[in-house]
Amino acid sequence: MALRHKSAQKRHRQSLKRRAINRSRKSTIRTFTKKAVEAFSAGAENAAEMQRKAESLIDKAAKGSTMHKNAAARKKSRLAKRINREQAAKAQQ
Repeated sequence: MALRHKSAQKRHRQSLKRRAINRSRKSTIRTFTKKAVEAFSAGAENAAEMQRKAESLIDKAAKGSTMHKNAAARKKSRLAKRINREQAAKAQQ
């Protein structure tokens, strides 16, 4: 698709750049979320640190335009819920 106006071409370049940055940030969030859950299920001593790191990344994404603040709150809530479930399962064993 060839954009005719210079401003449209620039906007398109900017949107592609922004999309790449957003995808990278979301991927990092998913990675650290999984690492945090795995750390709690394995009983690692740095599990709380992993959770803090994941929540920090989520907050940073919500601060910008990467993620909506309600979506960020939902992700943090679900992460906490999963971790609490893992800890409860560990405590019952």
